[in-house]
Amino acid sequence: MSVPPQGTAARTGTVAVVGLGYVGLPTALALRAAGAAVTGIDISGSRLADIRRGDVDLPPEQLRSLAEALRDPEFRLTEDTGAVGRAEAVIVCVPTPVDRHRVPDLRALSAACATVVRHASAGQVLVLTSTSYVGTTRDLLVEPLAARGLRPGTDVYVAFAPERIDPGTEGHAPESTPRVIGGVGRRSTELAAELLRRTAPSIHRVDDPETAEMCKLWENTFRAVNIALANELADTSLEFGLDPRQVIDAAATKPYGFMPFYPGPGVGGHCIPCDPHYLLWQLRSRQREAPLVDSAMSAIAARPSAVVRRAREALADRAVAVAGARILVVGVAYKPGVADVRESPALEIIDRLSALGARVGYHDPLVPEVTSRAGGRRHLAEAASLPWDLVLVHTLHDGTDVAGLARGCPVLDTTHSLAGRPAGAVR
Repeated sequence: MSVPPQGTAARTGTVAVVGLGYVGLPTALALRAAGAAVTGIDISGSRLADIRRGDVDLPPEQLRSLAEALRDPEFRLTEDTGAVGRAEAVIVCVPTPVDRHRVPDLRALSAACATVVRHASAGQVLVLTSTSYVGTTRDLLVEPLAARGLRPGTDVYVAFAPERIDPGTEGHAPESTPRVIGGVGRRSTELAAELLRRTAPSIHRVDDPETAEMCKLWENTFRAVNIALANELADTSLEFGLDPRQVIDAAATKPYGFMPFYPGPGVGGHCIPCDPHYLLWQLRSRQREAPLVDSAMSAIAARPSAVVRRAREALADRAVAVAGARILVVGVAYKPGVADVRESPALEIIDRLSALGARVGYHDPLVPEVTSRAGGRRHLAEAASLPWDLVLVHTLHDGTDVAGLARGCPVLDTTHSLAGRPAGAVR
């Protein structure tokens, strides 16, 4: 890509990707596939070792791309954060979680941006992709760069382009998903678009970084509110003895004014359970409220407790006390097709059932070992060791044989998606 020659430091033509997690690694692979020289930077030596071994949670096609990339001398992995200063462009892809009080945890993002600012030089294109509050790009990049004497939009080019990655979902690959970009000035937007056009089918430009930041928060807050509504209406359908999935499928035949969202045991990952809290946190600092969003996030947080309550009711219907009950949780990843357990509702469900005295095992072919939120370590082998008083379906990976796992015992399907439920199944 071209950058203005005046005041520009010598460049290698390399794109540095800061953070090689579930967003950064696919981003690095997409850039490499588009012909860029890529330096992947991560401060975790163990993460880099996993990547070099190919021991990462990627779909088969991306694992093949990784194997090819690791043989490419133009694809480099390093813990050296100073490498950002030798790149033509820098893309920041670090996690932005919330803490146990649902307050934004900006430590990783602040540290990454501080590193970028420290090593930045004239002519670089700096793109932030991590979801955060409105104004993050200005607070963490624009103003610190200006304080260093680098004028954003003139000496160095800064933009926000929110990541849009949906792990494990076919048809939602980043390279087939349009990209939103808001830069500090037109030149920043155009240079960021030139960089990211290699990895997206189209670019949608907005006026500034704040609009792009709000776009990302809007997208995931929209999803959170509708998932909370789907859960509430699913419970309402069950009150009337109706199958929620059948109701949703019927409503989805309407070609306008309806978009299907599906109920479940809660929400995991680092998007839906986290991103809306960045918006709520910022509004509270301005003494403003968003009561609908606040209510939806409270309902989402309470969903695992509701699942535990349904499990206790299902056991009581069969005169089985939860203390000592043998319960199998099917699927502990936060969604089908991935090995990711970040914020997975299954962890809280396991902890709550265990605290009530239940003997809980799990079955998940993608997750051989899991540490629950209470710190208990569990292994997949436990799943086959006992007859069960209740099988609780949390996540259904392709090919999961629930009937074979249940062996005739009651099944509580929190996904509302099992066809031909086993005899004795419960809702």
